[in-house]
Amino acid sequence: MNRFRRAGLAAAALALLLPLSQRGGAVQSEDSDDQALLVDADYAAGRAALKAGDPATALRRYQAALKRFPDAADVHNELGFTHRKLRQMDKAFEHYKRALAIKPDHRGAHEYIGEAYLMVEDLAGAERHLAALRSLCLVPCDELKDLETAIAEFKSIKAARPP
Repeated sequence: MNRFRRAGLAAAALALLLPLSQRGGAVQSEDSDDQALLVDADYAAGRAALKAGDPATALRRYQAALKRFPDAADVHNELGFTHRKLRQMDKAFEHYKRALAIKPDHRGAHEYIGEAYLMVEDLAGAERHLAALRSLCLVPCDELKDLETAIAEFKSIKAARPP
């Protein structure tokens, strides 16, 4: 690439960035929110509590994190999962749906809400989220594989039940 073309590209890039600086600084990205969440003590403690099999503690810690991160899809997804572990399905669905409203391509939320639909014996609901994962995962992803497996197991159990 010749130096004149490089200079033109640099000028174009500067022109795109200039409006951001005139608004008082760069716009904060979702990545910075994600990074802040990952180092949040309550969020980390919630994840640790779930890993230790203590959803009641996880629930308290995630609720505390939610106060600081009310629009974090990951917090809502983890709250949905925690409520699901506590068999509080209405709250689980509420948080999964909020996570997907914030971030419609949240693969984890699609997997978990699909599994929650299976828990309430709503195969059609689970299959809607399986279809969403198929469109999101251009190559097979863990969330897609896990929900496919859960649906296959659900169908197998249903088929084995007497009518």
